[in-house]
Amino acid sequence: MPKIQTLDQSKLKEPKMYKVILLNDDITTMDFVIEILMNIFHQNLEQASKTMLEIHHNGSGVCGIYTQEIALSKQKKVIDTAKMANFPLQTKVEEE
Repeated sequence: MPKIQTLDQSKLKEPKMYKVILLNDDITTMDFVIEILMNIFHQNLEQASKTMLEIHHNGSGVCGIYTQEIALSKQKKVIDTAKMANFPLQTKVEEE
């Protein structure tokens, strides 16, 4: 009978986490940014409004922190949604 191997728990590491950041611009409306924050990042209206104001006043704001694959997926959704609405909204992903 073959020997069953078990994975050594000490070798498992937490995955690196990445911040999804929205960048302010002069064209994208505040309402559209709130819509993005609610629909893609699942923030409630109050949190989305706070994040939108942070982006507006500081030039950028963190929308969420995720594993790399999820962060990149959300970044693509933001870009695609903004493009469809004819907004130049930009986003970046940075390691936490």
